[in-house]
Amino acid sequence: MSCLTSVTHAGSWSLRLPSAAGPRVAARHYQTPSHGRVPPLAFAFDIDGVLVQGSRPISAAKRALAILEGDNPTGSKIPYVLLTNGGGASEEARCRKLTAQLGFNIHPHQFVQSHTILKSVVHKYADLPVLVLGGRNDEVRRVAKGYGFKKVYTTLDVLAWNPSVWPFHDLTPQEKQSTEPVDFSQTPITAIFVYHDPCNWALDVQVICDVLQSGGIIGAPYGTATPDGRPRPELIFCNPDLIWRSDFDRPRLGQGGFRVAFQAVYKALTGSEYPYVQYGKPTEATYQFTKKVLQARFRELYGQITEKPPNVYMVGDNPESDIAGANAANWASILVHTGVYDPKQGPPTHVPTHEAKNVEEAVKWAIHRELSKNDGHDHHQ
Repeated sequence: MSCLTSVTHAGSWSLRLPSAAGPRVAARHYQTPSHGRVPPLAFAFDIDGVLVQGSRPISAAKRALAILEGDNPTGSKIPYVLLTNGGGASEEARCRKLTAQLGFNIHPHQFVQSHTILKSVVHKYADLPVLVLGGRNDEVRRVAKGYGFKKVYTTLDVLAWNPSVWPFHDLTPQEKQSTEPVDFSQTPITAIFVYHDPCNWALDVQVICDVLQSGGIIGAPYGTATPDGRPRPELIFCNPDLIWRSDFDRPRLGQGGFRVAFQAVYKALTGSEYPYVQYGKPTEATYQFTKKVLQARFRELYGQITEKPPNVYMVGDNPESDIAGANAANWASILVHTGVYDPKQGPPTHVPTHEAKNVEEAVKWAIHRELSKNDGHDHHQ
C-alpha cells in the first residue's frame, strides 16, 4: 500500500502522507510503535446511535474498534472508553452484552454509564435508606447494592407495602417477587436516585412527590421541613437526555422527559420545582469522572503519563449531550449521522469539531488529524 505511517525515532508517532494520486484518508492503514510512547489521542464513544442501534451493532463500529484494538501493521492499541447515558444494569452485564454484539472484549474499567458516577457518592449514603428508580423489577436495586449502598428500596416495594399508594397498578407476580418488605412509615428516605428510565411514570411520580413533600416519610403530613430536622431528601437524576435512539424509526422519550414530567407535576402541587442534582452527559461532573477513567486506562496500557496528555475525541450522535459536553470539557468532538442527529433537520444545536458519516470515518479522521500534527503538516479537514 502506498500510504503508511512511519516511525521517525523510537517511540514517536508520525505520518507518511500519500502522493496526490494516492488513496484517500478513509482507505489508510495506521501504525503505531509496538512498545513506543503514549499515543497522541484517545477516544470516548457514545453507544446508542454510534456503536449500536437498539440491539443491532452498527457495522462501521466493528471496523472502527478493530483499528483501535490493533488492526494495523504493528498491532498497538489506541485507548478508548465507552461513555453512555444509558444504564439500568451493572457495568459487568452491559460489557458482556457489548462484547457479544461488537466482537471485541469490552472491560468494565473502560465503560462509563449514566449511574457509574454514583460509585463516588456511596460513602455519603451507604448506611442510609435510599429510593432507586428505573428499569424493571429490582434490577437497579441490585446495581446500587453492587456499588455499596446497603438500604436500597424501589417504588414497587412501596406499592407492596401499601397498594393504596397508587391503586391503578396491581403488581405482577414477577414484580411482587422482586420486592422487599419494609415499613415506609418508619423508614425515612434520605435520597432518591433515578438510575434509569422509569417503566411506570405514574407510580414513580406519585411516590417521589410523597417522599419529597413529607420530608422522607411516605404518608406523613406534607410540609417543607423534615419532622426531626434532617436535611430534605436529595434528588439525583443520572441521565438528562430528553430523547434517545432505539430500534423504532423515530427517537423515544428518555429520562430527561421523565424529569420534566415530574417537575411539572411537583410545581403544580407546590408552586416551585424541587432542587436536584444532574449527572450524565453533558454535565461537567460526568466528563471529569470519565477523564479519570480514561487516564486509568492509559496507565494500564502504557504506564504513567509523563508527557503532554493525549487529546481526547468524543464521538457521539446527540449534539445536546455528546457534543455540548465534549466542547465544554475542551475535548475534540465528532458528530456522526447514525443516531439522534439528522443533518436533514438543519445544523446541530452545538457545533462539533467535525461531522462524520459514521464512527469508522470519525476514528480515521481523528487519527489522521493527530498524526498530521506530529508530522509537521497541516492536513486538518
